[in-house]
Order: sequence, then structure tokens, then C-alpha cells
Amino acid sequence: MKNSNRKFFTALSFILSIIIVSVIAVSCGGQEVQKPKFGLVIHGGAGKIEKASMPPEVEAEYTAKLNEVLQAGYKVLADGGSSLDAVEKAINLMEDSPLFNAGKGAVFTNNGVNELDASIMEGKTLNAGAVAGVKHIKNPISLARLVMEKSPHVMLACDGAEIFARENGVELVEQEYFYTDSRWKSLQRELEKEKGNQQSSIGSDLEVDRLGTVGCVAIDKDGNLAAGTSTGGMTNKKFGRIGDSPVIGAGTYAKNETCAVSGTGHGEFFIRLGIAKDVSDLMEYKGLFLQDAANEVIYKKLKDLDGVGGIIALDKNGNIAMPFNTSGMFRGYYLENGEPVVKMYKD
Repeated sequence: MKNSNRKFFTALSFILSIIIVSVIAVSCGGQEVQKPKFGLVIHGGAGKIEKASMPPEVEAEYTAKLNEVLQAGYKVLADGGSSLDAVEKAINLMEDSPLFNAGKGAVFTNNGVNELDASIMEGKTLNAGAVAGVKHIKNPISLARLVMEKSPHVMLACDGAEIFARENGVELVEQEYFYTDSRWKSLQRELEKEKGNQQSSIGSDLEVDRLGTVGCVAIDKDGNLAAGTSTGGMTNKKFGRIGDSPVIGAGTYAKNETCAVSGTGHGEFFIRLGIAKDVSDLMEYKGLFLQDAANEVIYKKLKDLDGVGGIIALDKNGNIAMPFNTSGMFRGYYLENGEPVVKMYKD
């Protein structure tokens, strides 16, 4: 019996030695240890986005722009840029396009003006910056980053945010820059509904006209996460209304240990639920995987309050989630060693 035990442990020691030598060989030579994944996920608004009501030329336009955004953001990361740089670059491109309810394509308030909100957050330090109710900022996401990096505050609003912008050399634009016929007509439809004492619905056309927001989440080669969101708010909003997009933890959140999240939808519900941070918290405190956490927040908690919208999320391991409870959401992703993927309808 003793001899058999001795032979068993001798064989086991030999096998363990081989395993240890093999691990050292792989780590120190020949085969390179795989680097963390990098990549990004974007959204351009959730709402009533259906194949049957989408003209082919409009679908092609959105597809081309979303692909352009993914390519630009991915290049930043592939060239060694930070996740913050990639988020800002991607959102800048969507802010500059009239296709989205942010920047150039922002919707109109009840008073016929454009008021924009944005926020950005980095997962490594939990630093964040936001602006709300600005009327003359071409790229609010860039101003939000300046607030994060060059002020002691997290959120600046209205005139104060624009004073800060001028002091930091940001070029302001006239309100006419944001005008688009489609957004103006959307406002007129809402005003007509109010005149007829009809309850204003969440939208009869592309719901993105009212709820559309743009966002991006990214992870860089150093494993750092970042998230950003930018919006023009809701068509016909009143009384200086501010939604979830500039609220850290509601519309935007990033933490290296868990995930990065950007939301789009009916902001009042996102604020009440603290949706972006809730996804992170479910991962951190309940040990949920990203997809399970995202699904619980959108398909259960948001649904239970009859709220509408969706999120994009990316975790520290490069996993993605893009749940939404509307008929569609403009979205896409581009991860290391993959190809850009664009979607807009419910699959």
C-alpha cells in the first residue's frame, strides 16, 4: 500500500511540474499573453423605430452614419487612445449630425429654442462632468469633459456653463445652428395636440424625435472604461426641464470594476430609478453578469413603472449589453478583432 501511495504522489508531482513549466514557458516566451479587449458601443436613440415605417434611404443614412461613428471611435482606441477620447470623438460625430437628437439635431422646447444636456464619466477615477440647459454649445459632450477636467464641480447649468465655456476658449454658436425642419415640425405637431386638448403621446412618428439621445461606452487598451451621453431632451419640454442625460448615475455611469452605461429614453424614469448606476450596483453587490443586470433594469424595473427606453453597456471584460423596451434603438458596437455591427430594429 505504501509503495502504491508513493508511486501515486510521484506521478502527481511529475504532472504538476510539467504544468508549471508549461505556464512559465507560455508567459515568458514564444506565446504573448493576450491583452485586454478594447472597443466601443454606441446608441443614437430608442423609440418607435420600425422597419415597416422606415424609408430605405433614411435607413441607409442612419446605417452609414453609425458605421462612421464606430470606425472613428475604434481608430482612437486602436491607436492607443483613451476610452474618454473615444467616447468624446464618437459623440462629437453624432452631435454634428442632424440625424440625432443631440447637438445639431436637437429638438425644440415649448418656447421654440434648443436646450442641450450632456455628461461624461471615467471608470478608473469615477471623475465626471456634466452640463445642462446650454443653448449655444456646439458640442456639449466636450464641454462636459472640460467641466470634469478643469473645474472643481461635476455639473454646470445654463448661463453659468456657457460663461465657463467662454473662459476656456470654447466657441459658442447661435441658436440658428441647431435648427432643422424635422425637429421644428415635430414641435408644431405637439403644440397642435395641446391646442386640441389632446393628451400628448410619446410620439406618433419616429419616437426618437422626442426621446432620441446619443451615447457611447468604451474600454481602452489599458482596461479603463468610460461613458458619455448627449441630448436635446424631449420635444415640447417646458419650464427648464432637465432629463437624465446629464445626471451621473441616471443616464451615464462608468466604473472600472464593473461596467460603463449610457441610457436613452424617458428621462424622468431613468432619474427616479438611477438606471445607469443600478446596472453597476447589481453587478457589484449581487454578482450579476452584465447582460443579466442590464435586462433586470430595463425589462423589469423600468417596465414596472411603465417607462420606456434602453441602454448600452460594456463591462471590464469586453462583454456588451444593449437592451431596450421600445420597438427599436439605433445602436452598434465594434470590438477588438471584430467588425463594426450596426442595428436599429428589435431582433
